[in-house]
Amino acid sequence: MAKKLTRRTVMKSFAAAAGVAAALRSPLSKAADAPRVDVKDPAAVALGYVESASQVNLKKYPSYVKGSSCENCAQLQGAAGPHYRPCDLFAGKLVSISGWCSGWAAEI
Repeated sequence: MAKKLTRRTVMKSFAAAAGVAAALRSPLSKAADAPRVDVKDPAAVALGYVESASQVNLKKYPSYVKGSSCENCAQLQGAAGPHYRPCDLFAGKLVSISGWCSGWAAEI
């Protein structure tokens, strides 16, 4: 005798599969293992990345806007909370939310 396929059974299966997929793709678990951007890294140097926006060289980066930091940049990823989070400009690495680089873009 074949088991009757009901909407409830299908929905339970989808919910379980979605939960497993979300756990496997969780950016938080990968972000926690990622290294921090070294300010001496060639990509960081090229973009003028600093760990603290107060260290920005204003002569070299006159476009710096007071109050801008990684925390209010559109490139920053992840949920608010951790002091170091992923950034679109430094794939696989974490930046300080207090930092800044010339790739800064205002959040919309």
